[in-house]
Amino acid sequence: MSILAAEAHNPLIPPPGEIIVGLIAFAIVYFVFAKFVAPRFEQVFRARREAIEGGMERAEAMQAEAKAALEQYRAQLAEARNEAAQIRDQARAEGQQILEELRTQAQEESARIVARGEEQLASSRQQVINELRGQIGTLAVDLAGRVVGESLADDVRRRGTVDRFLEELDTMAASGNGALGKGSR
Repeated sequence: MSILAAEAHNPLIPPPGEIIVGLIAFAIVYFVFAKFVAPRFEQVFRARREAIEGGMERAEAMQAEAKAALEQYRAQLAEARNEAAQIRDQARAEGQQILEELRTQAQEESARIVARGEEQLASSRQQVINELRGQIGTLAVDLAGRVVGESLADDVRRRGTVDRFLEELDTMAASGNGALGKGSR
């Protein structure tokens, strides 16, 4: 009977003492878990969530800063390009101005050299004319002295004879050969 009595008891249902001990152990484990472990998990999860959210916020802030820096860089680059273009244009304008100034200076120097050359030429021409007049005068006095047969060593006579001869020469040049006479003097 004892086998039959044992068979009457369901093996799937534990004895009531084990159920009570199991419930007490479960309550203690649940209490310890709920009091100490679960808050710690919650704290770790919260810290992790905050770290992740803070990291995302920092990443977004850094991304916004990077975009702002990129825009600032692009603006500075555009400004630098514009400034370089202005400097290049200004240098070209200054180069043109310098070239014009150099041309003007060269033209002025050329005009000054030509004027100085003309002055020197006129001075040389006048000097040659004076020398030729003197030589012609001397030759004329010698020739006149031979033709006239008198000595023209006296300065007064010689000047008078030379002046008459040159006047006659100028008169002949002016009346007969005006342009050639004036140009040859």
